Amino acid sequence: MTPSHTLLLLHCLRTLLAWSVALLLFAPLGWLVLTAFKTELQAIAVPPQLFFTPTLENFLVVEERSDYLLYAKNSLITSVSSTLLGLALAFPAAYSMAFYKSKHTKDILMWMLSTKMMPAVGALVPIYVLAQHSGLLDTRTGLVIVFTLSNLPIMVWMLYSYLKEIPHEILEASRMDGASLWQEFRMVLLPLTLGGIASTGLLCLVLSWNEAFWSLNLSAAKAGTLATLIASYSSPEGLFWAKLSAASFMAIAPIVVFGWFSQKQLVQGLTFGAVK
Repeated sequence: MTPSHTLLLLHCLRTLLAWSVALLLFAPLGWLVLTAFKTELQAIAVPPQLFFTPTLENFLVVEERSDYLLYAKNSLITSVSSTLLGLALAFPAAYSMAFYKSKHTKDILMWMLSTKMMPAVGALVPIYVLAQHSGLLDTRTGLVIVFTLSNLPIMVWMLYSYLKEIPHEILEASRMDGASLWQEFRMVLLPLTLGGIASTGLLCLVLSWNEAFWSLNLSAAKAGTLATLIASYSSPEGLFWAKLSAASFMAIAPIVVFGWFSQKQLVQGLTFGAVK
């Protein structure tokens, strides 16, 4: 076998492996979409039915039984608000640690990251009690605060990774020209870090949209997100698989479409900002 044939074989094997992994990851989502268009009997049929007559009955039931638009509105407001608030808090913190380093900067960053290693259930009781006594239980404001605090360590780390790559000489030159702190941010830092800010914001928007644990434990009918809507189809009578799949499909469809169009920024944030 010639070297060119060997390279071609390796290329085919890599392509086959990549497609196999992609199909393996897509299989649960594809099965969920198929089940959403089945009847309840078809959804639990053994063996599973791959060929059937699609129906929109489940989507109509979800819309009639639950106010889908209210849950979607709550998800949109909480995810966007927590992302914007997180960026407003994370950028100054990352800026100070990137350009005014101290001997404890790395320790602070590691401590912030270590908070993500604790299971969320470990902080459930104190946060629930605080939310209850402060009147933030089952409110969008309460969810925004919790989502922000949950994503803040990741946002600080990602923005810090972007900011530390900016040469200090650029900022020193702007200060010598008489630029104020606001002018330095608006005319120097913002253009240089706009990609990093966008990547960080997009990633945390997706994380907030998909957040289920805090949504289920801190919200109900008033401030419930789409995660709450999905959980409502698990009842003492059992799981309504077809309707559960339809609700899940309606919940993930907006963020999947959004992620598809912004995949370049998301990949950049995951590979550069979170690792480098």
